[in-house]
Amino acid sequence: MRLLRLIRIIYIVFHYGLDEFFLVNRRLRILLFPLKLLFFVRNTSRPRAERLRLALESLGPIFVKFGQMLSTRRDLIPADLASELARLQDNVPPFPSKQAIELIEQEFGKPLHEVFAAFDATPIASASVAQVHFAELHDGRKVAVKILRPGIEPIINHDIALLDTGAMLLEKFWADGKRLKPREVVAEFDKYLHDELDLMREAASASELRRNFPNSPLLIVPEMYWDWCTSKVMVMERMSGIPISQIEALKAGGINLSRLASNGVEIFYTQVFRDGFFHADMHPGNILVAPDGRYIALDFGIMGTLTDVDKNYLAHNFIAFFNRDYKRVAELHIESGWAPAKTRVDELEAAIRSVCEPIFDRPLSEVSFGRVLLKLFQTSRRFGIEIQPQLVLLQKTLLNIEGLGLQLNPDLDLWKTAKPWLERWMSEQVGWRGFLKSLKTEAPRYAAILPQIPRLLHEKLASHDISHIEAGFKLMLQQQARRNHFLLAGVVLLAALVALSVYIAVKLG
Repeated sequence: MRLLRLIRIIYIVFHYGLDEFFLVNRRLRILLFPLKLLFFVRNTSRPRAERLRLALESLGPIFVKFGQMLSTRRDLIPADLASELARLQDNVPPFPSKQAIELIEQEFGKPLHEVFAAFDATPIASASVAQVHFAELHDGRKVAVKILRPGIEPIINHDIALLDTGAMLLEKFWADGKRLKPREVVAEFDKYLHDELDLMREAASASELRRNFPNSPLLIVPEMYWDWCTSKVMVMERMSGIPISQIEALKAGGINLSRLASNGVEIFYTQVFRDGFFHADMHPGNILVAPDGRYIALDFGIMGTLTDVDKNYLAHNFIAFFNRDYKRVAELHIESGWAPAKTRVDELEAAIRSVCEPIFDRPLSEVSFGRVLLKLFQTSRRFGIEIQPQLVLLQKTLLNIEGLGLQLNPDLDLWKTAKPWLERWMSEQVGWRGFLKSLKTEAPRYAAILPQIPRLLHEKLASHDISHIEAGFKLMLQQQARRNHFLLAGVVLLAALVALSVYIAVKLG
């Protein structure tokens, strides 16, 4: 089976002329002529990026999903490939409803009618790793049921192994292979895919996001019904709304598109800068709009997180950026260890200035913050800077939000909308407010640790040879004794001098 799959992959690779990615290697150019004879029916008239997209579509949903993920790594792959791969659509045929029902009954150990009062056998949505059905619980609650594709994990493991083999060949024979690190990209894709295979993990992510936005006037997150959630089945509150991509339907529903665009930006920055936990797959297929104009978030398989270290790094970069202090931005990259220690500050500063300076001479409404970030990532690549995965997710999500916002409102000023949140966040992260916030957060831990310090110190001393400490203490006492002798001699001498002075004064008087 694996051999047949490998043969099909090889055929599609050469059929679409993707061999050019690695046959540019001087040692392999000799193979070009026989391969052209062997694959005389080749689709090579189109640009290489388009051929790559078509090949991935031909190979099936896992490869399509890989192409989608690859399109977000603009810090690694050439711009033409990234732009074309972003066009990939994950329209996957649903698996039979009979299999969905069998999996539900297997997971809950009871017939379908005992789990749900009603179950719609026709799926409402289908994707690479799961599909969604509408149902009703016995207590009358309307729900959406997400079901993992049966047997999907062995298929994923199989295709990932083949992708890794292909990446190894690219790394070895493609000119840019070593710099672009394709095997690391495949490993990252493998991690994301296996995270999506655990629906309990996705349910927990959705629950956290919902907890971060209680009774929000901006965002609705469906409730998870934990009694009906397993690693292969997830049951949640059913959401109804207008897909955000249906602009005319939104207008007909009386939705204020300008306010909707601004709210989307505010939601994103609130997730990122307030919570450090954000929905990292905010494409139009995962967003509905409620009748009251609130966003409805769906599909929580990919979530991004930012640590306090990430936030602190971003805070200082933003401050330097707004002050047009490009030297400080360059220094921060080197100090953080992201840029090699040997990097010249002045060269990195000049490169960053060439990206950022032009935007200050244009109205903010004409500036794409996402594109600026993208250019900064591309500049970073030139200097060998390793872009952190969580910041790549941030950049990807920012581009999604920006594109969505501009679709809703072409006059959207992304920076003006985001600036209050950035300023508030920076004031909380740096300066005395940041210090007080950190102190408040850490105070309970310090209160618990401080009383234990004497005991811990005693245990530490008792568990080690302290003869060297005793010797040091004796030496310190000896040195102090010598100092005391000198001090005593000095006092006696001073007293003698004073007595002599008094005696002379009396005699002369």
